Amino acid sequence: MRPTPPSGASWLRLLLAAIPFAALSVLVPVANRVEPRIFGIPFLLAWIVGWVLLTPAFLWTIGRLERHW
Repeated sequence: MRPTPPSGASWLRLLLAAIPFAALSVLVPVANRVEPRIFGIPFLLAWIVGWVLLTPAFLWTIGRLERHW
């Protein structure tokens, strides 16, 4: 059985998976600063916590796009 070629939805799933990865690995040097403080914590820590909390929403969206379960 031959695999089907990637459709537009598969590229969307790949993009949705790449956004949190890029935010937590590639964009950390961009966000690496102490000020401004958000809720009393340094910006970098707020950035990481925010993306860790947002990542399940991205994964849930990818799962909804799959529709295999």
